Amino acid sequence: MEKLVFYGFNHQHIPPSFIIHPEKRPRKLDLPVVYHNTPIIDLKDCVDGALDRSATIQQIFKAIEEFGFFQLVNDGVHEELMEEAMEVSKEFFEMPVEDRLSLYCEDPMHPVRVSSSIVYENEEVHYWRDKLRHLCHPVEEFKHLWPSKPTKYREVIAAYSVKVRALALKLLELICEGLGLQPDYFNGELSQMQSILINHYPPSPDPSLTLGLPKHIDPNVITILLQGDSYGFQVLKDGEWIDVKPLPNTHLVVLGHQLQIISNEKLKGVEHRVVSTNVSRTTIAMQIHPSMDCVVEPAKEVIDEGNPAKYRSFTYQEFVDSYLTSVIDTQKSTKPFKILA
Repeated sequence: MEKLVFYGFNHQHIPPSFIIHPEKRPRKLDLPVVYHNTPIIDLKDCVDGALDRSATIQQIFKAIEEFGFFQLVNDGVHEELMEEAMEVSKEFFEMPVEDRLSLYCEDPMHPVRVSSSIVYENEEVHYWRDKLRHLCHPVEEFKHLWPSKPTKYREVIAAYSVKVRALALKLLELICEGLGLQPDYFNGELSQMQSILINHYPPSPDPSLTLGLPKHIDPNVITILLQGDSYGFQVLKDGEWIDVKPLPNTHLVVLGHQLQIISNEKLKGVEHRVVSTNVSRTTIAMQIHPSMDCVVEPAKEVIDEGNPAKYRSFTYQEFVDSYLTSVIDTQKSTKPFKILA
């Protein structure tokens, strides 16, 4: 268990295996932190059932084209529920080590697991992150497997999971409309699996030497991130890393590899990373995935003679295996599925 960041380290010194190679290290923290405003989309009309959603769809597509992600307001998830979800998530990582270690598991496909870094056994360098990940759809099927502590964890996360799933499906419906797909294209197998990933980034003794997460694109369809009140999330834009300003009780939406593939790269996910800081940070990522045996391929509606398919058909299990083997490297994980021109 000494591999876990939260176990056995006094956080006064960085173990050598967690020191990032010089060429991949983040900028020094003594440099000015520049927050870049990101697109903020108001979903009120869509949540209220407005018939004309074209303006919102245009905003979403413009945000994706320019930034690869966007933030939401009035998205149908109550602020009180967001606050409660963040509270129980922080409480989980404040519990005694023994309570958390009872959920430790090295199998990345286990329905409920606590672990560290990414895929520890495959990594040359490890990342300054602990995580709790578990499946959460349908809630009734998995809820009894979730942590029993904190006391309110299951109740709060169940409610949050249901609300955020509805939000994710609404966003996918809007994206389908913009792509010319049937509104229910992502219903069924393409959105069957839902997981919650609670990331805990402990304070780093020297944030310039560690990373919470390296550069990557999420493997799934879409991620709804609640990033809390401290910075650390960065995106790669025009060759430069920019800090995304955390906004209170606001969801940040990130497109994953599967949406990029299904749209035949009409929509592209943004490469992002998490830098370490000298303060503790907790985030909640709700991720929508295809079922593991679901066949993924570019949608027929987005390909033609002038825009042929850029990816072959594959099962999501194949993609996940490639993604984990490559330790979430963007190029290596997608290479086996690309059709060479």
